[in-house]
Amino acid sequence: MGMSSATLTGGILTASDLGSRGKRNDESGSVARELLLGIGIDIKRYRIVPDEREEIGRVLCAWADQDRLDIVITTGGTGLTPRDVTPEATLECVDYQVPGMAEAMRAEGLRHTPLAMISRAVVGVRGRTLIVNLPGSPRGVRQNLNVILPAIRHSLELLSGGGSQHTV
Repeated sequence: MGMSSATLTGGILTASDLGSRGKRNDESGSVARELLLGIGIDIKRYRIVPDEREEIGRVLCAWADQDRLDIVITTGGTGLTPRDVTPEATLECVDYQVPGMAEAMRAEGLRHTPLAMISRAVVGVRGRTLIVNLPGSPRGVRQNLNVILPAIRHSLELLSGGGSQHTV
């Protein structure tokens, strides 16, 4: 039985000091949820945490190890300020990176603003979970996620042990 019949599961983790204190609505997380639902991913986990490296890393690892989510999207914390620690937390958690996805997101961002080049977002894998860093703005989430959406299902099929169906 192929993956198409199985439900893919996801989580959305927003890193935001203001959001974690209830001082800002998480529009970025809502955009990510909408786009993932659009490709048939069931959102099982959703949290807003402050921009704290240890806490972000703890949630990412737990969602991959205990909850065994197929994909985890982070929003926020990918810039240059000292509070932007999502990439470091992600790098500590993942087994390996998927640089092509991060490069594709930055390339798309550069079509809209030169500021995209300062994004430090990373994409990687822990166990069988794909972890994707997205920016904190709703527009940035939409632009970045739309670029990699066409490759996400195939990536998750490979990670779940579906094997690659290369034709000879």
